[in-house]
Amino acid sequence: MVKWLKEQPKWLKIVLALPGLDIVWWVWRLLLSVEKKNTLGTVLAIVLLVVGLPFAWLIDIITLLLQDKVLWFDN
Repeated sequence: MVKWLKEQPKWLKIVLALPGLDIVWWVWRLLLSVEKKNTLGTVLAIVLLVVGLPFAWLIDIITLLLQDKVLWFDN
């Protein structure tokens, strides 16, 4: 899933960052941190999944538009 999302076009990444669908990026962050064996990233990704920041989707869309990637430690 990590590699698949990185290879998708920008428009699809932005659609997946919209409210309601943004859980895809939260799971992506978790899988990326687990894949890279980053304990802090894994813990923060789990907290983000449980708490779910109401503005995280907006940050994702902005970073996708400006840098074509989602903001995260292991990125």
